[in-house]
Amino acid sequence: MTIHFRQIDSPLGPLTVSASENGLHAVEFPEDDWFLPRDGWREADHPLLSRARVQLDEYFAGHRRAFDLPLAPQGTPFQREVWFALADIPYGQTSTYAQLAARLGRPGASRAVGAANGRNPLGIILPCHRVVGANGALTGFSGGLEAKRFLLELEGALPKPATDLFGQAI
Repeated sequence: MTIHFRQIDSPLGPLTVSASENGLHAVEFPEDDWFLPRDGWREADHPLLSRARVQLDEYFAGHRRAFDLPLAPQGTPFQREVWFALADIPYGQTSTYAQLAARLGRPGASRAVGAANGRNPLGIILPCHRVVGANGALTGFSGGLEAKRFLLELEGALPKPATDLFGQAI
């Protein structure tokens, strides 16, 4: 199976998006140190990569609240169950790890859900940034906590900090 990838510009920096004929495999942040093109991977245009770029651009412009792309993330059955459940967290809202575990029918598995969430290869598309700590605190995110804050502010899940005319926090 050939996997195609390309970098796309975003407000968070360049994102590396990869796909095959089966669907989108990953959206990786500049900070992701686990992305390494492997044998059989080609940096090339692919119709699915173009669709992903358009939908991500629409999302960052505030015109898209959900993604409509075929997805093919690689992981264990439990990880995939957690990742696809992320899509059920509404735009502009957050969930805790415990709430997500309960929705999956595994109320005692919040740590396992957190671990699976941390391995989500399709950040933004499968919105792991919408999962917060039990006290509402922002917790780990592969793109970094500032990226997580940016995404939640973009969606209106966090109030944007007040700034003066020069963009300085007040």
